[in-house]
Amino acid sequence: MRIRTGDLVEVISGDDKGVRGKVLHVNRKEGKVLVEGVNQVKKHMHRTRKTPQGGVLTREMPLPICKVMLVCSRCNRPHRVGLRRLPDGSKERFCRKCGAGLGLVGAPRSKASKTS
Repeated sequence: MRIRTGDLVEVISGDDKGVRGKVLHVNRKEGKVLVEGVNQVKKHMHRTRKTPQGGVLTREMPLPICKVMLVCSRCNRPHRVGLRRLPDGSKERFCRKCGAGLGLVGAPRSKASKTS
């Protein structure tokens, strides 16, 4: 998956289409992301020690990862993301539209771990 916690994403379909938010959590097993301020629902909660307020609370629910797109920092628009290997052997995410780097994904591979 090319979306990570802390990324700025934009919702591309559904009721919250066009809304941008920061990724709070990525659930890789279920293929869902929790985005700040998106897909909010009202939940009726009993008063407990965890939720001393109780009553009707508003909270974000997870979205399928296919409904969000990463926003490029240079273009400031949502675009597809690719992976490329740098000369030192590390992987980097990049914007497919403008080619801007969006951060490293993996550590550089050592020469000893390469197989011929």
